[in-house]
Amino acid sequence: MIWVLDSTLREGEQTPGVYFDKHIKLAIASLLDEIGVNIIEAGHPMVTPEIHAAVKSIAQKGFKSIVGAHSRSLKNDVDLALECGVGFIGIFYCVSDERLANVFKKDLDDAIKQITDVIKYAKNIKPDLLIRYTPEDTVRSQFENVVKAAAAAVEAGADIISVADTTGYMVPGTDRSMYDYISKLKDELAQRKLFPKIAVHCHNDRGFALANALDAYRAGVDVIDAAALGLGERAGIVDLAQLLVTLTVDYNENRWNLKKITELYDLVSKHSGIPIPANYPITGRNAFTHCAGVHTHAASINPMHYESLHPDILGRARSFALDHMSGIASLRYALNLIDENSLDDDHQQSVLAEVKSVGQRGRTVDLEELKHIVDAVKHHKTYAK
Repeated sequence: MIWVLDSTLREGEQTPGVYFDKHIKLAIASLLDEIGVNIIEAGHPMVTPEIHAAVKSIAQKGFKSIVGAHSRSLKNDVDLALECGVGFIGIFYCVSDERLANVFKKDLDDAIKQITDVIKYAKNIKPDLLIRYTPEDTVRSQFENVVKAAAAAVEAGADIISVADTTGYMVPGTDRSMYDYISKLKDELAQRKLFPKIAVHCHNDRGFALANALDAYRAGVDVIDAAALGLGERAGIVDLAQLLVTLTVDYNENRWNLKKITELYDLVSKHSGIPIPANYPITGRNAFTHCAGVHTHAASINPMHYESLHPDILGRARSFALDHMSGIASLRYALNLIDENSLDDDHQQSVLAEVKSVGQRGRTVDLEELKHIVDAVKHHKTYAK
């Protein structure tokens, strides 16, 4: 059974300019718990006292979801995270030869000792603690280094090994396939009689974060990281709504309360200052809005002609936009919605002409404005007589 880790409160705050106040973080976490994500990654307590206080507040709320904290491979970080009362700690440290030599000035064996010492330390303090170890920039590090560090981490007590596509480097269907990488890593660990949960953290630099996450899912990954609005460093990570809907509809993982997603996204958008793009899948304003005349005509008869998802799974409703692309069928559908059944064909054509005129000025006509257009057309037609 796949787990979903939401990182809106940790990775999401690495979006330039994004910060959530403590009370908003608690509200976001509450919605994530209602949605049913398995792990809420609440933040990195060492970064600021405010983040520490927020992580502690969320951890003490008594959610069904496991509340987690981010941590460097340092005992001080672990102490601060555990002081918050979290049930999960994500420990990270790089294992690439280049970064070890040029940034950390140590060799792989020294790095592994630091990683395993911290894991053992955390497990000794809290034996039931869920620990994830992430080799930073996993997919671009030497594979043999990743395997050696991952195996040592599991033997030290790590429960989860996370494959981080830190730069959005992986591309489905190429020699940089996440499916192939996960499959190979699982095989290498299994040969050592090690069977940790495998997680994946996919960045969206090339626009393939969700595709890579689903590649990992097919390869048998156990945990997928995501964030509301796909927030995160640079182009962000996997979008939570898109992931949950796809897992639910296309992979029969029916475990999440999708009707809370719109409320979550509205809250995150408002307090992050990041608008939800109108054309964004699942949560965008236009995601279930039909516009062109041919589309609206067919969709008014059977929505599945031009929809592959039912908006009601999200508690949303489909709509029909009236603008310069509208035809008589979409107008008649909208007229029916406002209980306007008295217009003859000539009046309807006049209303449609006005709707198209408004559309050519870059606006759409909502139902309230449509009533005004109908009233005006009736008035002018009467006056013309």
